[in-house]
Amino acid sequence: MAERVEQRLEDRIPELEQLERVGLFTRKEIRAVLRKASALEYKIQRRALRKEDFINYIQYEVNLLELIKKRRARIGYSFKKDEIENSILHRVHCLFKRATGKWKEDIQLWLSHVAFCKQWNAKHELSKVFSSLLAIHPNKPALWIMAAKWEMETRLSSESARHLFLRALRFHPECPKLYQEYFRMELMNAEKQRKEKKVFEQAKMNLGEFSYPEEILNGEMARIIYRDAAQKIKGAEFHLAVLSIAKLFDFTQELQKEILESLQTRYADDPLTWDYMARRELEMESKQSTEQTTKQMKITETAQREERCCAVFEEAVGTVPTEDMWKCYITFCLERYNRKTNSQGLKQKRLERTLSVFNKAHESSLLSEALYKQWVQLLLESSQSEKATEVAAAASKRFSQSMETWQMRLQVMIQLKSDDVTQCFEEAIKHVKSQGALPLWTLWVEWSEGANSKEDTEALYQRSLQATTPAESATMKELYLDWTYRNGGYKKVKKVFTRLCENRPFSLDFFKKMIQIEKEQESCKMLHLREYYERALREFGSTGSELWLDYIKEELNHPQGKPENCGSIHWRAMKMLQGDLVEDFVSKYTLLQAGHL
Repeated sequence: MAERVEQRLEDRIPELEQLERVGLFTRKEIRAVLRKASALEYKIQRRALRKEDFINYIQYEVNLLELIKKRRARIGYSFKKDEIENSILHRVHCLFKRATGKWKEDIQLWLSHVAFCKQWNAKHELSKVFSSLLAIHPNKPALWIMAAKWEMETRLSSESARHLFLRALRFHPECPKLYQEYFRMELMNAEKQRKEKKVFEQAKMNLGEFSYPEEILNGEMARIIYRDAAQKIKGAEFHLAVLSIAKLFDFTQELQKEILESLQTRYADDPLTWDYMARRELEMESKQSTEQTTKQMKITETAQREERCCAVFEEAVGTVPTEDMWKCYITFCLERYNRKTNSQGLKQKRLERTLSVFNKAHESSLLSEALYKQWVQLLLESSQSEKATEVAAAASKRFSQSMETWQMRLQVMIQLKSDDVTQCFEEAIKHVKSQGALPLWTLWVEWSEGANSKEDTEALYQRSLQATTPAESATMKELYLDWTYRNGGYKKVKKVFTRLCENRPFSLDFFKKMIQIEKEQESCKMLHLREYYERALREFGSTGSELWLDYIKEELNHPQGKPENCGSIHWRAMKMLQGDLVEDFVSKYTLLQAGHL
């Protein structure tokens, strides 16, 4: 191993000599580089190789390249790059090859090599990296797309990019993203050739051996790809994605027309199709509008466009009366309502339209739970509190087992200071399963603190402990403890804490809260703190080191503390903690002893 390391260090000598000779590095810096390189080389020559060692070595070499680049710029020296940088670049590529050969499944390592090649413009090497990467990971479409995009945009080779896409489609014959990007690439190639031909024609040059077939220039290759994909990939979403790509190019009108006709024929009942057709009304009108228009004319045009969109949506919800179709309609209305406008008339019209659509969907029983929440929020914003209460009640009736819907209704009632809040809480608890009802109990006790007497609130806390699941009751115990201290004082909270400790489970914050309460007292007793720490450690002593360290700090810093107890606490911690927690505890305990923690 030593001979191999020495050989590699000797291979560095020419570049290091050049660095010193041209004044980029001093002799002292050259020696430091050699020492560091020697240490890194020994690490990657061991029998048990570690990925981190290769990454550290590569990072060191990259940093060295960056330093050389900065120093060249500073002194204005740009020669001897073959002897210096190219030697380091070759070494980095070799390190990456060894690392990716050893850890073939690590995609991030491969991508780091790709990024390095791009950064240093190593096109030939990057081509090799992509070949190896795709041979090992042919099951990842994103890698094929990345390689093809590089071939097309950086190497300007449409043939290579096309070859990669065709290979990728053999592995992934039904991948929508691959077809979309292949479709985009062919249109980009057609646009590029159209521009080339135009430049030649303007210069009146003889095209000679250069040929530009009309089929290619008109995007015929993209049309073939689309037709092939349309047979394999089902759903309106793919057609819409391809159509949006085609719209980026100004020579694809015929292709767009074909895609749109196919979309309307095959997926006439798909909500996405209707959504696109409705929104298309906005774009069609905006293209016809002229520059010489007044503000009022623009507002009128916008209102007319939106009316036409809504007319299509109305036809859609009649033809395809589904929850998804109503969702598309309502989403469109909300988007238009949220758009900024200086016209109060237009704003009011959008609000009325949106609320009307919400109501129609509700009457059709095709309004989703999430949209009910948006409806209530919109009603509250527009100061229609009575209607908001009605809608929230209707939502809780339809989704009677949904905790979120009941929570929304209760929040509305609390906000509007309704008299039936308690009755509604009782109704909600009956319908919602005990598991997952914690937010309701939390909301109930929070409301009760401000609305009811202390006795009623305490009774509610005690009831919540019985009604919630054991895991959720731990949270209620924390809230109960905090409320008791704020309203009953230290003596009462101590009694409540003792009573709550009779039934598991507990949370760590429950004990921390009691410890904090004790420390806030003027006559803070170490005897009580020990009791709380001991109770907490019985439950959570094996799950973390912080509690043990806090206990030791209390013994050291408290006036009534016994520093001699620290040894036994340390011994107990070492017995209870496992794995990495022991190492973490030991390091922090050492810092504590040194006075750095």
